Amino acid sequence: MISFIVPVYNRPQEVKELLESFLTQESTPLDYEVVVVEDGSSLPCREVCESYADKLPVRYLYQSPNAGPSGARNQGAKVAQGDIFLFLDSDVELPPSYQSTLALDIERRPVDLFGGPDAAKEDYTVTQRAISYAMTSFFTTGGIRGGRKDQPLDKFYPRTYNMGVTRTAFEAVGGFRQDLRYGEDIDFSLRVIEAGYHSALYHDLFVYHKRRDTYEKFFAQVRHSGRARITLGKLHPGSTKPVHYLPSLFVVGNFICFLFLAQGGLLLPLIYALLILFDVYGRGDSLELAVNCVAAAYIQLFGYGIGFIEAMIGRGEESE
Repeated sequence: MISFIVPVYNRPQEVKELLESFLTQESTPLDYEVVVVEDGSSLPCREVCESYADKLPVRYLYQSPNAGPSGARNQGAKVAQGDIFLFLDSDVELPPSYQSTLALDIERRPVDLFGGPDAAKEDYTVTQRAISYAMTSFFTTGGIRGGRKDQPLDKFYPRTYNMGVTRTAFEAVGGFRQDLRYGEDIDFSLRVIEAGYHSALYHDLFVYHKRRDTYEKFFAQVRHSGRARITLGKLHPGSTKPVHYLPSLFVVGNFICFLFLAQGGLLLPLIYALLILFDVYGRGDSLELAVNCVAAAYIQLFGYGIGFIEAMIGRGEESE
């Protein structure tokens, strides 16, 4: 049995869209339940969940005061009845093939920890689609580095927007740390793998992910992620790889280019921007989206890089 566990805070409309996507599944080969954990919201989604109770096996929990996403996920796991917990964020939707793909992946490659990628729907805003590009593109450090399907990763660290874990592995590591506000899902994945369990990326098990709806919120998110990486490196020595330093080097490199503006310092930033423009526009997307993807890529790299540098020199921790 699969227990889909969804923490939510003041997002009833998103929960409605997520639950609606369960009804659009092409097939439902799995025995499942949906556990929605309301984390001290002032805009509860109880009525939304109750409106789907006769259509879906959905359960609603309310906890107060707000304990953060880790606390909500742990609470959901306590009451969940499944053999596998599948954590989803409230801002995702399932494509129609999700459950049939999940059943096939579990049968073909059973592991204790797994996850899948995310994508943007065509009806999302230009900003959301641009941010999705920045978080998944080859030209940024965001997204999943999954490699080729015929060369699966030995170790994959799922994120909680689309993460599955067996009950056995979850209970073995004690669930999510509740003293981490950011990077808690990577910490959880690291602890599961360090405990000797195996992980896998299910390439075709994607979800639609709305991401942030403004660049200001996106900058804050990736800045926190950059700072969290330093915390994760302290908690898990050796987990910080050379790729995690690239955004901070990108920030320093652009600053140097600015200093040498009169000597053609804009050339390298311009080349990078053109690469993204051609990548997006060349595959048939609009010029408006391509320009926004350039902006989102710079925000992603600058936000992460600045946060990384701040934490590296000791300005704040991402734990509570």
